[in-house]
Order: sequence, then structure tokens, then C-alpha cells
Amino acid sequence: MSGNTEATADAGEPGDDRSVMEAVAARVRALRKDRGWSLDTLAARARVSKGMLVALENARSNPNLATLVRLCDAFGVPLTELLQQPAAPLLQSTAPDGQPVLWNGPGGGRGLLVTGAAPPVGAELWHWRLAPGEEHHSEAHVLGTVELLHVLRGTLAVTVGGQEVVLPQGYGLRMAGDHPHSYANRTESEVEYSGVVLVPPHG
Repeated sequence: MSGNTEATADAGEPGDDRSVMEAVAARVRALRKDRGWSLDTLAARARVSKGMLVALENARSNPNLATLVRLCDAFGVPLTELLQQPAAPLLQSTAPDGQPVLWNGPGGGRGLLVTGAAPPVGAELWHWRLAPGEEHHSEAHVLGTVELLHVLRGTLAVTVGGQEVVLPQGYGLRMAGDHPHSYANRTESEVEYSGVVLVPPHG
């Protein structure tokens, strides 16, 4: 992890979706107040600037994926809890237009947050596409985070803490999410994969 106060770990940006900005603003305010944290406290825990938090809580800032992940790690919640009010019906579907694109690659790739579960079983289900030559970098998540991947199409290279594995189509992977990691497409064809991020209970 870097010591920077602004999240710059990934060049990919989320889509400019006003509804996402407003949902994040409301949830960050609510989670911060529920914990009794000041803006300074959250800024220190999430390693982002106080100015960014003020803009975010007033829905004036469209945070990138790295910033959202830092906030989730600080609160100990999955990304879906920042994007919508938590609910626990027996069945809760998410239509395609309700699945936010939180990462856009320079070659047309994207990271789509399909659905998730709130703590105590914190989880995020993602769908990813990487165009040829694209690479997505992620900082280390909170201690104990686990990621599960399944390559649906193409060949994916995954690096975790300096160790790399190349996964052909159909392969699955269990990996530690609490180390810096990256996903890369070094082929001439698009790569498509799904991933589940398992978030440990907040300590």
C-alpha cells in the first residue's frame, strides 16, 4: 500500500452516475455517524483527504474504485452497502440497470458490481471484462479478505503479493485479497471473468 492520502491505485474510473454518487453520499454519512466518527477520523482510517470526504458526502464527487474500496475497508462493509440501503428479503434481484460499472478500462474493459451481501456475511459479486493489454490493480484490502475468481472466457493473469498465476478459460482461483493484487490480459483476445470478494466481519 502507498502512503498517499488520495486513491490513485487504478486508472479506471467508475461511470458518472448521479444515482451512485447520491447513494454513496447518503451511506457514507450514515455509516460515519452510526460509528460516531468525525470527518477527520474517517479520513485517517480510509487514508483519503477530508476535502474529498466533504465533497463525497455532499454528492459533489464521483469517487474512483480505489477510494470506494478504502472507505469500505475503513467501515468493514462490502461495496454494495455503500451503493444501496441494506435489505435482507428472501429474494432480492438486481436488474442490469441497477448494477453499477465501477471501473472502466482504457481499452473498453469494465468492472461491474452485480450484487452483494451486507455483514455479518459481507460479500460482493463482480463481473469483469479486460480488453487486450488491459490491467486492473488493487491495493490490499482489509486483513482476512478472500477473493474467488472464475475465468469465463480467455486467459487471465493474476498477481498477488509478487506471485503470479495464469488462468485459462474455465479455471477457478481462491486468493488472498489482503495483499496488493492485479488482474491482467496479456493476450490478443478479450478476457471475461467473475469474482466474489468475501469481506471479514468488522473488528
